[in-house]
Amino acid sequence: MKIVLAPQAYKGSISALNVARAMHDGVRCVIPDALVELVPVADGGDGTLETLVESSNGKIRTSDVTGPLGESVIAQWGAMGDGKTAVIEMARTSGLALVPAEKRDPRKTTTYGLGETISHALDDGFRNFIIGIGGSATNDAGAGMAQALGVRLLDSNDSDLPVGGSSLIDLKHIDTSKLDSRIGESRFSVACDVSNPLCGPEGASAVYGPQKGATPEIVQELDAALDHFSKIVYQDLGIEIKDLKGAGAAGGLGAGLIAFLKGNLQSGVDIMLDAIHLEKYLKDADLVITGEGQLDFQTVYDKAPIGVARMAKSRGLPVIAIAGSLGEGFRDVHSEGIHAVSAITSAPMSLEDASTHAYALIASATEEALRFMKVGGQCFR
Repeated sequence: MKIVLAPQAYKGSISALNVARAMHDGVRCVIPDALVELVPVADGGDGTLETLVESSNGKIRTSDVTGPLGESVIAQWGAMGDGKTAVIEMARTSGLALVPAEKRDPRKTTTYGLGETISHALDDGFRNFIIGIGGSATNDAGAGMAQALGVRLLDSNDSDLPVGGSSLIDLKHIDTSKLDSRIGESRFSVACDVSNPLCGPEGASAVYGPQKGATPEIVQELDAALDHFSKIVYQDLGIEIKDLKGAGAAGGLGAGLIAFLKGNLQSGVDIMLDAIHLEKYLKDADLVITGEGQLDFQTVYDKAPIGVARMAKSRGLPVIAIAGSLGEGFRDVHSEGIHAVSAITSAPMSLEDASTHAYALIASATEEALRFMKVGGQCFR
């Protein structure tokens, strides 16, 4: 029997790889001779960097780069085991968590550090990039990133624009002649799970600006700056970005990645499952076990367990999920290919206790789920 273990991390408790290892221990208690494949997964959000690095036997690297307010930050990024793919989470270089609440101002914050990190990865020989763009503190449409990679954003006096989203209103010309030539040799897969356009009432500034410190007046200022930016991009680069699906992600970084790096915006879970070659592991499988910290009504919106289940469903494979807890609407997952679910808690306990003992609880829950399946097989054959 071949069993594929493809869980997501239980956020704040246990990594995806250790969830898979715990499930493996549970499987061995019931089916000791099973062929078990450990394939930890992620969806492009928190934990993606660690999951891809661990699952590929890669390494975590660090770069000293410019933070969202111009300060120096030490940002982690990942080198996957193939020696070709770099994994970068923009939140590590330009994220909201790096800016104290009282200093949040999306007119000034920059993605410059993301560009520096990409440059460092290029220096190390990487030409395939997976970039997660959630959790940004910025609203500069990736302008800072582009500047760090050699693009000149010029005003009417042919002077370089200062960093920050509000300065884009003064953009007159984009000069890409000094863009790092290695960009043209590289491929950028962008984990983007929002469909917002760059501008307007559903755009980057209006929807995400307030959480980054924007008042209604600042939202209008930034929206006008991004609208102007889109016009200059079309004028000088011939690329229409304003209404593209996902262009407004991460303060317009989605648009910048398309315009300057020819980035390919995709569902985060699709990128991750492709990166770990899940399809290969599902070949000849008999059972798939997935899971996450909490299964609820939100899980069906392209969370990693659903990505796993849909891929397994297309091959007619049974899927069970082991979750830290079950929330409202958890049964919605059944229609997406998860046939049965189970929570790891065996008695009333605090979240702290469940997190502390997560490994043992996951192993025990997996064991019991397989025992039920074994009984069912005997009763219904």
